[in-house]
Amino acid sequence: MYFKKYEDNLKAIKEQLKNNDDVIYRRIDTEKGPITAIYISNICSQNFISHAIIKPLVACKDFPEDIEKIKNDHIFADDTALGTDLDEAVKQILFANVVLLFSFADQFIYCDAEEYSFRDIQEPPTETVIKGPREGFTEDLSTNISLIRRRIRNPKLKFEKMLIGKQSDTPVMLVYIEDQAPTELVAFVRDRLQNAKIKFLLESKALDEALQTKKSIFDTLGYTEKPDKVVGSLIEGRVAILQENTPFVVTAPHFFVEYFSVGEDYYLNSYGQSYFRLVRWIAFFIALLLPGLYLSLIAYHFKLVPYIFAFRMAITRSGVPFPAIVEIMIMMLFFQILREAGIRLPQPIGSALSIVGALILGDAAIGAGLASEITVLIIALSSISLFLVPKMYAGILLWSNTILLMAAVLGLPGFYIGFILFCSHISDLTTCGYPYLYPLGTFRSFNFQDLILRDDLNDISKNIFYKDEK
Repeated sequence: MYFKKYEDNLKAIKEQLKNNDDVIYRRIDTEKGPITAIYISNICSQNFISHAIIKPLVACKDFPEDIEKIKNDHIFADDTALGTDLDEAVKQILFANVVLLFSFADQFIYCDAEEYSFRDIQEPPTETVIKGPREGFTEDLSTNISLIRRRIRNPKLKFEKMLIGKQSDTPVMLVYIEDQAPTELVAFVRDRLQNAKIKFLLESKALDEALQTKKSIFDTLGYTEKPDKVVGSLIEGRVAILQENTPFVVTAPHFFVEYFSVGEDYYLNSYGQSYFRLVRWIAFFIALLLPGLYLSLIAYHFKLVPYIFAFRMAITRSGVPFPAIVEIMIMMLFFQILREAGIRLPQPIGSALSIVGALILGDAAIGAGLASEITVLIIALSSISLFLVPKMYAGILLWSNTILLMAAVLGLPGFYIGFILFCSHISDLTTCGYPYLYPLGTFRSFNFQDLILRDDLNDISKNIFYKDEK
């Protein structure tokens, strides 16, 4: 009665998975009829399949009529389930499960036999610290989940699994602590993820775009490779999004002031780290405003410059054949080319090229009359300041150039207009429904106390959404 359906199902699965040489069809002959085990050899443990699934079935002499009893008594696998849908069977095979087709029953048995190859847990190269945990996330979702659960042993820690990507079915985990994360925040993120129109989810940037409410060069979601940072965000009441095949975990909401915090702030002396955080704020304004301010002063408002300094600038620029704006743009382009070359080349060569190239290009540009000493100094200081807030590199660079061009056209009024436009842009952004610029320039009240200066850990390690801890 069931044999014809068994043959049709087997044929249909082979048709969908044709031209895949790593798909194994293992036939097991029994007294009641054949059983076929189907799995993908490269992502399944063949040793586990042989000992926990195939061997017990071969050794069985009297198969029961009930498939549920076969699943419970004759298959030595922890994660097993029954099914009848053919498309679901194909999906289970692609998710590293073994599918058992029976010629004497109309149900399938799915058995988890996953065995992927992953790199070991290592220190993230993008977030090195002097003091603190050295562990970083990997591309394995289950490993990343274990790194979080090891730090929060709380039954209210929730992991909601969903499959994102209409054609990739990439596993994604929405992580939050119940009663800590606001229900409206969890609902917002869950709804956006479930309704995301993504065909192939390969990297977490697609999730970022699905959660964005307004396009911007600045990231309105946080990214990190460090489990301790994610745990800190969860304790504060945020949510995290883990994705298979990437070590970067998304945290939301993410506020603008968090760009100036680094992992070491919470593992070293608070006074020293508060000073260095203040230095990062100063570097941010130098990188954003210094080129535009310099151009507007030397091109339009040189009377505002002390006359001795103005005289020296006039001497250094006397041999430069270009207008100030062209001179500045040339030097900025040189530094950007050096940065890109340093990143793309192998690390030992790239670092040497960046240092030597900057020295040679700067000296050669001055010697050839392409730029003055003061311009090289201004652009070098601005470019170095960018590296103190690396996650904002692209955003600062774009807006610095915007302010520079407006200063070239209108002088100091253009400089002021460019800066006002920048402030208006970031103040108009939101992150998962919350003001992006909080607590600067907003009336919304949170319990967030980790601002320009780092407060005591007991005071800042609290829920940021509620005044009274629950």
